[in-house]
Amino acid sequence: MGLLNIIRRMHLRQKLSIREIARRTGLSRNTVTKHLTEGTVEPKFATPERPSKLDPFAEKLAGWLRTEAGKSRKQRRTLKQMHADLVTLGFTGSYGRVAAFARQWRADRQREQQTTGRGNFVPLSFRPGEAFQFDWSEDFAVLGGGERTKLQMAHIKLSHSRAFLLRAYLLQTHEMLFDAHWHGFRVFGGVPGRGIYDNMRTAVDRVGRGKERQVNIRFLAMANHYVFEPEFCNPAAGWEKGQVEKNVRDSRHQMLHDMPNFPDLAALNAWLEQRCLELWRETAHGTLPGTIADAWAEEQVALMPLPPAFDCFIELSKRVSPTCLITFERNRYSVPASFANRPVSLHIYPDRLVVAAEGNILCEHLRIIERSHQLPPRTIYDWRHYLAVVQRKPGALRNGAPFLELPPAFRQLQEHMLRKPGGDREMVDILALVLQHDEQAVLTAVELALAEGVATKTHVLNLLHRLVDGKVIGGPPLDTPQALALHREPKANVERYDGLRSQTEGGRHAS
Repeated sequence: MGLLNIIRRMHLRQKLSIREIARRTGLSRNTVTKHLTEGTVEPKFATPERPSKLDPFAEKLAGWLRTEAGKSRKQRRTLKQMHADLVTLGFTGSYGRVAAFARQWRADRQREQQTTGRGNFVPLSFRPGEAFQFDWSEDFAVLGGGERTKLQMAHIKLSHSRAFLLRAYLLQTHEMLFDAHWHGFRVFGGVPGRGIYDNMRTAVDRVGRGKERQVNIRFLAMANHYVFEPEFCNPAAGWEKGQVEKNVRDSRHQMLHDMPNFPDLAALNAWLEQRCLELWRETAHGTLPGTIADAWAEEQVALMPLPPAFDCFIELSKRVSPTCLITFERNRYSVPASFANRPVSLHIYPDRLVVAAEGNILCEHLRIIERSHQLPPRTIYDWRHYLAVVQRKPGALRNGAPFLELPPAFRQLQEHMLRKPGGDREMVDILALVLQHDEQAVLTAVELALAEGVATKTHVLNLLHRLVDGKVIGGPPLDTPQALALHREPKANVERYDGLRSQTEGGRHAS
């Protein structure tokens, strides 16, 4: 409500005197009288122009805002970061002044866009096998018995037939990106000629002017392996890969909204792949006659035949600790003791970790990805890696952390062995048998020794050798040569002994 309206209400409706109106409004009586006699025109007060502390930095801040508006949302600097940068340049004003300037700048820019229109676009058309589009999205699924897990969904879509595939991962790292491409090309039945991407960090190391990009060397190796040309959109220009952007939106209500619970990520990905194939057959193409599946069947002929899978690992150099462990993503994994205090190469795959050195693969572990940093780090042991250590130090077997995960038969044998002197050494010798023999054969020999109640090293060795030679029930069957097969099986006849006795009665026996 304007000031003139307030004064006129007080005077004409409430019948207040000019003195009372002046007291309530804080105006002088002459000003109140002037407003009442001049009419119904609202008085205007000139706002004095006062210099602002931001004026010397206004042009620089406007340039920053213009630059950040051209970047993707995840890559933009916040206003707090801009305020901190201005402070380093000598700005002494508050953050609120910078925020007010940014609000005004964005409002002016929005009015300019409304004046000039939302922009003009040209519909795109792609030849069969010409290109595919790729993008990531974040969604949630229930994995492992009721635990709601944040997932990174890889979306890959053929530009001509619009056939698409979704695949879920826990991270957006290089090895996940490469694995998503392999499964996409596998389902599509071939490789298109071009790939259209935004400027994701796993593909682009630096964004230059225009279309100039410094492509990640490992991503480029994957593109060269599958023989397609990567093409990157302009920053904040999602319409250049609009098909996969629309697929991100549509997939949420077509598949991801009412997903069932899954025991693990592999089961979820199998369900996603099957569901995508079903949607191909159910969804009309929109531009071409028939469904997406019909258009894909025609486009598949134009795709390059699928080469062998790209070895989608990322390599890191690690040094093994004195306790035969390497650290990756806060978790620790064991390595054979012969490489303690030595450098090794860690090959990181989406689902496993492979340790290599001197051109040989030393060991392999399932990869554990913990999304919450509140959980304590985990240590994954393989007791076989520490056999060389306990052969020199058998006493370490008694409380060694890696040997808490021995199979039950070995644990039971260890309890018997440790009750007698020298049992540590004998138990180590039995465990070391897995280095020369099949582990299952050694385990079977230990189980037989425990069942017979003779839990000794000598008996276990005897049973193991008989198992290897096929002389123990339950061992591998012998393949008898045909030349040694019996034509007439002998029969058990105890009366033959009595016959022999009758023939020798009264005669001399050899002594």
